[in-house]
Amino acid sequence: MLTVYSDRHRLHHGHAELIDGEMKPCFEMPSRADFILERVRETKLGDVIAPASFGLDPVHRIHDKGFIAFLASAWDEWSALGRKHDALPLIWPVRGMRQDRVPEDIDGKLGYYSMDAGVPLTAGTWAAVSDAVDVALTGARHVREGARGAFSLCRPPGHHAAADYMGGYCYINNAAVAAQSFLDAGAKRVAVLDVDYHHGNGTQSIFYHRSDVLFASLHGDPRTEYPFFLGHADETGAGAGVGYNANFPLQPGTAWTDYAVALDAACARVADYAPDALVVSLGVDTFEEDPISQFKLRSADYLRIGEAIGRLGKPTLFVMEGGYAVAAIGVNAVNVLTGFESI
Repeated sequence: MLTVYSDRHRLHHGHAELIDGEMKPCFEMPSRADFILERVRETKLGDVIAPASFGLDPVHRIHDKGFIAFLASAWDEWSALGRKHDALPLIWPVRGMRQDRVPEDIDGKLGYYSMDAGVPLTAGTWAAVSDAVDVALTGARHVREGARGAFSLCRPPGHHAAADYMGGYCYINNAAVAAQSFLDAGAKRVAVLDVDYHHGNGTQSIFYHRSDVLFASLHGDPRTEYPFFLGHADETGAGAGVGYNANFPLQPGTAWTDYAVALDAACARVADYAPDALVVSLGVDTFEEDPISQFKLRSADYLRIGEAIGRLGKPTLFVMEGGYAVAAIGVNAVNVLTGFESI
């Protein structure tokens, strides 16, 4: 299986995030991609290539142009004030506040275009996220050209980013942009299967009113788990999208036996939908040793996840999302890909 990777992900390295009332080093760090790439090469999974450049047109098919312009200019606006630390939001337009005007001040913009404080902007963030989406689009092109599967080793991740806001370490929704690229190239239906521990709220919101993309997600129950405000089982789509959104929230402590039941149900939804292509938001923060998650999957279970996806028999793009047990992230991510390849 081909892996697409850009070393420019290193340009994004947030110094700190707010955890348990303290500013602590970010769990989302460059070494995540390093360990995965090392494992890809150790296992001889396949060739590793750099991404092609696709420009912003595919990004604008998913994301608000004002939001993307903000991402591109935010660091310059922030640093022009003499600020040298990470740019982080400090206020959000909550219920009762106006949301129809974008503030002119950078602090206002940061709040307007974010859902939380887990998205530090640095001098290299725009370069890193620009390459991450090109990594996803290059993998999608490889699949469109006939490959059974491809792995886009994206960093930063993307599934919490919605059309006009960032959040949860995510800036541009790589999986959503890739899914749209399949449709723009002639696919009639695309499915997105999200196996990250945290619900892909951004992907859900992007496609919630559409029937040409099925979104299916297995994740921690939002009653007790981030992102809290989306991911419930009764969220099934709206308008033309009714019936094309399927959430499978699971309880803390979920291990393989119960996870497998939900995975089978999600895969059945994908199979019934009969997509022309499948995009997998590949998070491995479901691992039993992940520091910010509560599931109990073991490394061998990721082979089974890959096998289940492989049995769907669809042209499949894997897009890297979360996973913060850094020492094991490479083994777990590549196990999914190896399991897929074994079918």
